[in-house]
Amino acid sequence: MIVTTLRSDDVLAHARFLTDVLGLVPGHLSEGHAELFWGDGAVLLGPRRPDDPWDTGRAVTYLVVDDPDAHHAKVVAAGGEIVMELTDQPYGSREFAVADAEGNRWSFGTYRPVPPAS
Repeated sequence: MIVTTLRSDDVLAHARFLTDVLGLVPGHLSEGHAELFWGDGAVLLGPRRPDDPWDTGRAVTYLVVDDPDAHHAKVVAAGGEIVMELTDQPYGSREFAVADAEGNRWSFGTYRPVPPAS
């Protein structure tokens, strides 16, 4: 499992966008911390603080979907800001990308990395 941690100016507003517009599943939600889920992965949100060594700026997060066209339609209907329209990539994935109010990019597509055999 991979867990992404992001900093937010407004944790609850950021969490609402990620759940209401992008479709992440809410877990714990408070002004100081939010836990959101996508399959077996998680996104943790925390507030921005002066001199926070973990606030590294913007991030790009890739979320796997089986039907990017249907998910794109839901995101658009919910008011998501599309920054890359549906695209068929040369590596075989169909993808699109959305911006959130914190400046992060959220890419959705069919690409499923496979770990090497051990």
